[in-house]
Amino acid sequence: MQNDIKTIKPKYLVDEKGNKKAVVLNIKEYKNTMEVIEDLEDANDLLKAEREATSFIPYDRFRKTWLKD
Repeated sequence: MQNDIKTIKPKYLVDEKGNKKAVVLNIKEYKNTMEVIEDLEDANDLLKAEREATSFIPYDRFRKTWLKD
């Protein structure tokens, strides 16, 4: 699935005065939009975790401790 929000072509529902009141997306566009939002949330969570982290452990040590084969 392509994560390019710029490819969305929304259709608008308008009131009797022509004011936009709602947006209609096809399923593919909706799923794409939701995926982009989820990716942005994940990136934001990572940035927050990096800012709040007090220490890190090397990946090899983490793997030996938590991912015992």
